[in-house]
Amino acid sequence: MGNIISALFYYLLLLPISWLPLPALYALSDFLFFFLFTLFGYRKKVVWENLRNSFPEKSEEELKLLMRKFYGHFCDVVVEGLKSFSISEKQLQKRVEAVNTELLEKYYRLNKSVILCTGHYGNWEWPAVAFIRHSSHKALGIYLPLKSKFFDTKLQETRSKFGMTLMSVKEVAQYFEDHKNESCSYGFIFDQSPSNPKKGIWLKFLNQDTSVMTGVERYAVKYDFPVIYGKIIKLSRGKYRITYELVTDTPVQTKENEITERIYRINEDIIRSAPEYWLWTHRRWKHKLSS
Repeated sequence: MGNIISALFYYLLLLPISWLPLPALYALSDFLFFFLFTLFGYRKKVVWENLRNSFPEKSEEELKLLMRKFYGHFCDVVVEGLKSFSISEKQLQKRVEAVNTELLEKYYRLNKSVILCTGHYGNWEWPAVAFIRHSSHKALGIYLPLKSKFFDTKLQETRSKFGMTLMSVKEVAQYFEDHKNESCSYGFIFDQSPSNPKKGIWLKFLNQDTSVMTGVERYAVKYDFPVIYGKIIKLSRGKYRITYELVTDTPVQTKENEITERIYRINEDIIRSAPEYWLWTHRRWKHKLSS
């Protein structure tokens, strides 16, 4: 019954909405902003606490303006996510500008796999789907399966429709081992909160003690794969740029936790440059460092 309801919701509502042109979808985003921000205050308490703790130097008025800007962008990302169901590859390539793809091709020519990482900044979905045209590597995206089997299938179809292969977080370790001699690009979105903080480490991030996962570093060191950061910047409404930047191509020579520290510092610098484009609704600091 659950799959039937999900299918009706998708085919009768979500998919038809995704067929709308982007100007109409951004009008819907403005309407959604009124409901989420003004009327219902979706996760406002979480967003406010995250912003206040991350930027103690900002005044209350500055934080209120920042929060308002964030919700505007958040609603844009929601409708852009809906557009992903039906967007064509040609449309998507016009929406995502890629810079320094030569870096990826360099390692492909060396028959070297790479680990590509980024944070929940800007629109992380569109660059991931568009990545197939940025590199000759076999594109692999790591994701957390949804509880709904129907929507999990649709998620996989959407993200892989131009050539990316998705794998569950439970399959990652075995996939690395089975394909270690192929030229692959492994995509990690690394800045979510770990389910078990004991499996990660603690860093100072955005002015707070933060439990972080170390998967990027662990796999890079184990297989000696270069680590590349995909810097996503919002150029304008519906247009993004991803710039590929080398973190290290000698991971086995780095100190313990050095790679993790580096990617979090890059992430932090990007966020501080325009904080409204990070995912502040996430309960990122639900784990606390015991004294």
